[in-house]
Amino acid sequence: MPNRRPVVRHGHVGRPRALHSLLEPRALLEIALLPALLPLLAEAPRGDGHPVLLMPGFMADEKSLIALKLFLQRKGYDVHTWGLGRNLGFRSKHASALPQKIRYLHHITGRKVSLVGWSLGGVFSLYGAQNTLECVRSIITLGSPVSVDAAGSQSPPAIRALYRIVSHRLGPAAHVMQPRAKTLREHRRLAIPTSCLYSLGDGVVPPQEATIDGDPALHENIRVPGSHLGLGFNGIVLAIVADRLAQAEGAWQPFAPRGLLARVWRVTAGRGKPDLPSVA
Repeated sequence: MPNRRPVVRHGHVGRPRALHSLLEPRALLEIALLPALLPLLAEAPRGDGHPVLLMPGFMADEKSLIALKLFLQRKGYDVHTWGLGRNLGFRSKHASALPQKIRYLHHITGRKVSLVGWSLGGVFSLYGAQNTLECVRSIITLGSPVSVDAAGSQSPPAIRALYRIVSHRLGPAAHVMQPRAKTLREHRRLAIPTSCLYSLGDGVVPPQEATIDGDPALHENIRVPGSHLGLGFNGIVLAIVADRLAQAEGAWQPFAPRGLLARVWRVTAGRGKPDLPSVA
């Protein structure tokens, strides 16, 4: 195996840039541009039919996953959503229901399950995988706060206030304090292929929280263009998700785009060295 440099978190410090937060409504533009990227999506590799479990972000429900779900179904995957309704933050039911769902899908299909989580859904993907390691094939997170520092969440104050109102008076720190978040707090990573997609233009989750330190044989950070709210409708993100899911079980390799995806990704997001510490 060739020598690979360690996987490290992005070196950004503090909150997302205020301009990026103000421009989050540009997600509507990303949705509008999706038809223009149909050639890119058509070229994305087909899957092998294994089960994929999708998890929505904070304040979102299964309807927010419609583009991901339809696209991955067309690529041949057995796609499921988490079935817990709107994501209102950490609830005890998540702690028990997610592992049960993963085990159920593994049992009825006889195949390991890939987990794809958008924003807070990516954190729940890690929670669900911790007790079901033997059932999980891979994890993909989209703009998810998967790394936690002692200073706590660096999301914009408005997001933290909303979390306190809707979910828990301690804000986003509530799910970090759960015993199941120990892996996140200690920056230890599961021995499961994990791809963390993040954007420097994300106005909700800063890049140092959406990226991980890890083993280059199993973990990676992939920079993508766009907003936080548009990640699940971003054609480049969809194509990368398909590329990652198409990795053969037991033969996972880091992201190395080819064809049209390589050209589009390098022009829009792939310049520089996104997984090296550097101030955004």
